[in-house]
Amino acid sequence: MSATERTVRHTVQGAAAHDLEVAVIGAGPHGLSATTHLRRAGVQTHVFGSPMGFWKAMPKAKYLRSNLPATNLIEPAGPFSLESYASATGRELSQPVPLADFIAYGEWVQRGAVPDVDERMVAGLSRTGGGFALTLDDGERVLARRVVVACGIAPFENVPEGFAHLPVGSISHTAHHRDMREFSGRRVAVIGSGQSAFECAVLLRDCGASSVEILTRSAAVVWLRGHSVKRALGRLGPIVYAPTDVGPLWYSRLVAKPDLFRCLPRAAQRRIAARSIRPAGSHVVREELGDTPITTSVQIAAADISDTGAVQLILSDGSEREVDHVAFGTGYRIDIARYSFLEPALVQQIRRVEGQPVLRRGLESSVAGLHFVGAPAAWSFGPIMRFVSGSWYAGRSIAHQVASRRRASHDGG
Repeated sequence: MSATERTVRHTVQGAAAHDLEVAVIGAGPHGLSATTHLRRAGVQTHVFGSPMGFWKAMPKAKYLRSNLPATNLIEPAGPFSLESYASATGRELSQPVPLADFIAYGEWVQRGAVPDVDERMVAGLSRTGGGFALTLDDGERVLARRVVVACGIAPFENVPEGFAHLPVGSISHTAHHRDMREFSGRRVAVIGSGQSAFECAVLLRDCGASSVEILTRSAAVVWLRGHSVKRALGRLGPIVYAPTDVGPLWYSRLVAKPDLFRCLPRAAQRRIAARSIRPAGSHVVREELGDTPITTSVQIAAADISDTGAVQLILSDGSEREVDHVAFGTGYRIDIARYSFLEPALVQQIRRVEGQPVLRRGLESSVAGLHFVGAPAAWSFGPIMRFVSGSWYAGRSIAHQVASRRRASHDGG
């Protein structure tokens, strides 16, 4: 057991001292990046959570929408890059990157960069004694001067209102199903117009669903053309498009620089963010969909259970569908109050807009010492925070701020 682990695993008596300098909650891409950069800066950091847990729970056989360079963890180049992984393991990576390959890469990064992940989950987080108290799932309580919340988007699944009256099991979010074989022989309507909805439809069809139809309120489906545009641009492609791979041609370089993006007027930020993360499907999934029917410009006006036990859908165009299940690929709606471990009193102290924390330099919230990375940071630092490549900036930014304050404190003392 390491010295850090011995420190954490004793029971704290009182709140006068802190067990940890920084506690990171979450061991996915953003948590691993923050931990790695903090440790490189000489900051004692302890990370809690299941390594790559969210990704392991995603449906099998999925591909990442991002390109190879944007799939690098920690930083675009270095000892934990995809290139280093391929060299060390002899693996040949293809584009788009299969989910299974990304998970294997993430686990390789975790073993090399953060081998001492504490896989206990944080059940409660509150403010105390100039720092924070973390209650772990085994009942232990530890204290930390700072906390980085890197818990991903799983609690933010967005299912539209109006379906609570339907029986459990007749509706779900697409992220709930790791194995689509449970829908073999069943009729499924998939709601949405983004990558998750389209991939869900492909997996359902491949796993033997008797019928699959995609329903979307969008007037037309958007198919990404990034790779073909880059090829057409030739040598200019990597110059015009940022390696972070977020945003269209004219926004890519802008959203890749969060410090610049956050200086724009809020109206411009909203417009650029909406354009950069709009629902869309990759070229690969478009080919895999084949002749799967997609009905555009419709919404579900009403839903009920028929006499046969099926889900009866009445659409906004007046047409009807009878299916066995409705899968919502309707994305995620960020609201940090839905992180169950955040004590309500702490949530109330955090300045928020539309459920998202308002963050300053170092991705620090209005509660001093409490940082948020990943999707919850998007309102303050732009759409890149929703993606793996956003971890490059977030990790460095937090490490720089914490290390700078640490030096200033020591110099002042």
